[in-house]
Amino acid sequence: DILPLGAALVHAGPVAPALRSISKFVSPHYGGPQGVSPAQSHFYAPLSLTARRTHDIRGCMSDTSEQDNSAPPGTGNPQMHTAGQGHTLTVAAEDSGTRLDKWLADHPAELGLTRSRLKALIEGGALNRGDDVFNDPSWRIREGETYTLTPPPVVAPTPKGEAIPLDVRFEDDHLIVVMKPAGLVVHPAAGNWTGTLVNALIAHCGDTLSGVGGVARPGIVHRLDKDTSGLIVIAKHDRAHLALTEAFAAHDIDRVYEAVCISAPRPSIGTVDAPIARLGGDRKKMGVVKPRGKRMMGQEQVNDAIEEDLAAMENDGLPPGVRRAVTHYSVKQAFGRHRAKLAGDAVASLIACRLETGRTHQIRVHMSHIGHPLVGDQTYGRGPGLPGVKPGDAAGDHALKVLKGFKRQALHARILGFQHPINGEQLRFEADPPADFNALVKALAAL
Repeated sequence: DILPLGAALVHAGPVAPALRSISKFVSPHYGGPQGVSPAQSHFYAPLSLTARRTHDIRGCMSDTSEQDNSAPPGTGNPQMHTAGQGHTLTVAAEDSGTRLDKWLADHPAELGLTRSRLKALIEGGALNRGDDVFNDPSWRIREGETYTLTPPPVVAPTPKGEAIPLDVRFEDDHLIVVMKPAGLVVHPAAGNWTGTLVNALIAHCGDTLSGVGGVARPGIVHRLDKDTSGLIVIAKHDRAHLALTEAFAAHDIDRVYEAVCISAPRPSIGTVDAPIARLGGDRKKMGVVKPRGKRMMGQEQVNDAIEEDLAAMENDGLPPGVRRAVTHYSVKQAFGRHRAKLAGDAVASLIACRLETGRTHQIRVHMSHIGHPLVGDQTYGRGPGLPGVKPGDAAGDHALKVLKGFKRQALHARILGFQHPINGEQLRFEADPPADFNALVKALAAL
């Protein structure tokens, strides 16, 4: 049940790492949509998610008042007790010399806060060392020091709640999974301060939002573009937000998208492994990047190059600002093969894309990079129409009419699977594409 190595072509950028095994995406237990061949079925089978995080997220369920506080310094666990609404921890011997903010971030079961959030709290006066306020997050801690963190009360959110209908697929006290329609912006920003998913969630969740980053707001873990439809998970509090963020960073999230692209990728099953960065002249546009060539350098330039190399060692060997990006794709259905200009090609294809990483515009950039931009993509596409589809017959006329009315990229987040950030339960959700996407596929299938 493992794909033969030759069955997948890797479109790799010049600085891409060696081909990684994609065997984890193949499963003999196929439960995907009808009409998908066995060779493609692994894109719809549940992914076996392995908790690679450094702590057991189920430990986040523990009431800190019931934890074992008897461990003496040097045993690997800090002494910890709850003081009012604060949390008190004592430095163990082996932690001596660690940065304060890092040490606190390494105890998610007690605090459940990100390092950046902890740094802000420390600098804001929320931490005491003994009886005195201590606001240096870079301090190297010493054995026996006792710190008490008391986060301030959760404040009202800046975005206001708005009564916007939501298609909720799952909800509990810790998270919510929503089917986002195309056209809905996820987060308020310039040009879209109201009418966003965040505004809708604030109104819908109400008092169940216990605060993310000290504010009663939903914790956005990942985003979908405005004109992309599909499933998205949102955290309701810091602990869930931290665990889900770590799961995304460790690639422990199962995400499968469906898209319609120009012509037919060959081979029909493959991997695009090419780094992505923002393009210099347009902050909203991403692109596959290539490494800079070697050149003669002065001493100052050598020093800069050394700093860049050190930074690259912590970024998959890539320069700062460049992120490794990997997309596994599979062609589900090819449309209009007899109309294509090249033998064996098609005018368009319905594809499934499983994300190994989750970069901004990743699928759109990668498919455009290999010559198959998404239908309707005004940023990375080729403009209106399809090569090989001309007016003059009923099927062609209808397809062109549907294409003209399709005003977004043909991309839908169909499958979302992850481990529950609190109880460890494996969750998996699937959402069919919306009506406009289905109408496009139906029109192209008639070609």
